[in-house]
Amino acid sequence: MFVTLKLSVLLAVTFVLALAFGHNIWAGFFSDSPEIIEKFASLTPFLAISITFDSVQGVLSGVVRGCGWQHLAVYANLATFYFIGMPIAGFLGFKLNLQAKGLWTGLICGLSMQASTLLLITLCRNWSKMDIPVNTEKETPVIV
Repeated sequence: MFVTLKLSVLLAVTFVLALAFGHNIWAGFFSDSPEIIEKFASLTPFLAISITFDSVQGVLSGVVRGCGWQHLAVYANLATFYFIGMPIAGFLGFKLNLQAKGLWTGLICGLSMQASTLLLITLCRNWSKMDIPVNTEKETPVIV
């Protein structure tokens, strides 16, 4: 898990750096409009943060689900996205009129809380109980 987590974060940071230093180039691939390129530049930090948290969340979600704790992953998703992230996104985006930045801030809050919750689930589990004994007796093949 730690190796995969480190690799995922390394790849996310690499992509985020390429995005941060070349956001005008990336936006230029899709539009020649200076207004759209400027809007993309203002949203690039939100995209960078989302990519970073999502890379961590993806690995931790795989660990929790792979260990058979799907019910814990469901509860974490419900609590973090629908009870924390969505209300924050709605409040910031529509009530405070922050529009896309407010909605994305709510998404980032949900992602960060989800990653934190899944990390807490992963770290607080008793991994020695997860050890499955291996059959050390060698079976002799039957030749007929």
